[in-house]
Amino acid sequence: MAKRKIIQVINDALAEEMERDDKVILFGEDVEMSLFGDTKGLARRFGPNRVRNTPISENIIAGAAVGAAAAGYRVVCHMMYGNFLYTGMDAIANQAAKLRYMTGGQIKLPIVFLAVTGGGRSAGAQHSDSVHPALMNLGGLKVVMPTTPYDAKGLLKSAIRDDNPVVYLQTAGRGGDSGEVPDGDYVVDLGRAAVRRGGAAATVVAMGGMLKPALRAADELAARGIDVEVIDPLTLVPLDEEAIIASVAKTGRLVVVDEARLTCSAASEISALVAEHAFHSLKSPIQRVTVPNIALPFSPALEKVLIPDAARIAAAVERTLQERVAA
Repeated sequence: MAKRKIIQVINDALAEEMERDDKVILFGEDVEMSLFGDTKGLARRFGPNRVRNTPISENIIAGAAVGAAAAGYRVVCHMMYGNFLYTGMDAIANQAAKLRYMTGGQIKLPIVFLAVTGGGRSAGAQHSDSVHPALMNLGGLKVVMPTTPYDAKGLLKSAIRDDNPVVYLQTAGRGGDSGEVPDGDYVVDLGRAAVRRGGAAATVVAMGGMLKPALRAADELAARGIDVEVIDPLTLVPLDEEAIIASVAKTGRLVVVDEARLTCSAASEISALVAEHAFHSLKSPIQRVTVPNIALPFSPALEKVLIPDAARIAAAVERTLQERVAA
């Protein structure tokens, strides 16, 4: 096994899948020059028929992806920033998410929409949204958020091979994170969560960029004798409900950490899931740790205050230990 960065393994996965299947094509904004580094060298390696820059018009990019996938290609559609998915939403929400259902399965839509999600880089409000809640609500898209190089590569390979549209969200500022990755071909199944740390005092579900501060909070709490279990969903649609409910059944407490805004967040969905299916296991009220219902500012100091950190997560865990569900 070798140590690789997330941005490198995304590039590796794209290259390997393009070698494996000549129907895999890649297009999007600046994929030839590779502004983020994840598509570096692919245009030179596979040529303009399979790797191509597009005009800066996300609705056209997404619409072309739907058409190409319906015609038999496996499309990787690079949208750069998660916020740019909003401007491609007609093709994504009305076509990609619905056409397989509307045609009774006659049309397959193997599309991967690649985008960077989240804040923390002072990129301004129009480049810093955590867009997954809106995508989870569409009912026809799979949504993945890898957190380690191993999972980043395996999930991307699974997404490319899937016959349904998948939104693959790279956490902003995490492309340089390193980790061990096996040699050779492997996949990580969509819809399976990972237990990043075992514990019995409380369950912390942390997705995407929130995993690192959640693990830091777990370390700080462990130093005080509080052992929390940290669950990484990896895939938000389909969500590994069984893993979350099983953990809460063991710990009796739940903290959900989500970089999205509070209202209609993934944290809200996971909280509702546990309240509906595991309420009898809860010893205290569920805690959500999210961004407030405002746009992320450009100011580094203000942005830092809004994004959940280890201190806020640890405080939420401590509240679950102090409060009790009313009899």
